[in-house]
Amino acid sequence: MSFDLTTPVNTALLLYILYTVQRILFPSNSVPSTVPIEFKSGYSWMPKSHPPTLLFKTYTPKTLEPFNGEEGKRILLAIKGVVYDVTAGRNFYGPNGMYANFAGRDASRGMAKQSFDVEMLTPIDQPLDKLEDLTSEEIESMKGWMDHFSSKYIVCGRLVENDAT
Repeated sequence: MSFDLTTPVNTALLLYILYTVQRILFPSNSVPSTVPIEFKSGYSWMPKSHPPTLLFKTYTPKTLEPFNGEEGKRILLAIKGVVYDVTAGRNFYGPNGMYANFAGRDASRGMAKQSFDVEMLTPIDQPLDKLEDLTSEEIESMKGWMDHFSSKYIVCGRLVENDAT
């Protein structure tokens, strides 16, 4: 089998290979005639503003409730004792969002049962839901949500009983 330059495909491939080798061996040294748009006002690695600092702390259902996103406030929710700052997902967890009922609350049961109904929430003046009646599939679902939240949002605290501050 030999290389036949009379076929158009072989000729095109040879020209492409020669062109590529020429570009590698003799790169262009010309300076662009225009300045890229993103550098016109100067370049700085500093952000325009620093995001607000959030300290890891212990929450109770009562102290977590105000973090429901109303009036532009931060949005926190808890799953199995872990509190996440979901403010970046305001469209989902903020007022009028699909999961707004979980904002400022323990969302464990709802996430485990894949139900976003208000009935899945334990009243804030009652003890935390022990989740003892969940099936193994529901527990796995809840763990999947925790993995999702841990990779997407900031873990900012833990949730404990109201009297356990």
